Amino acid sequence: MQVLYFAWVRERIGVPRESVESSAKTVAELVSELRGREARYDLAFSDMTAIRVALDQELSDLGASLVGVREVAFFPPMTGG
Repeated sequence: MQVLYFAWVRERIGVPRESVESSAKTVAELVSELRGREARYDLAFSDMTAIRVALDQELSDLGASLVGVREVAFFPPMTGG
């Protein structure tokens, strides 16, 4: 699946997107796998209350299933003006 990172999440990880092979069944499991990769991922995902997730461009949550998902995007909450 493609994993996309936006704003400061991208800055901490150092790439805007990557292809990820994962056995994770949920977003929370994917985050756990990513955090175990390297310190930069651990730092980026250290406070999940500050990160939103979208699955195939639909807002979702950490408990959501990844079955059939092609794209996961992580980004900070947006504010409008």
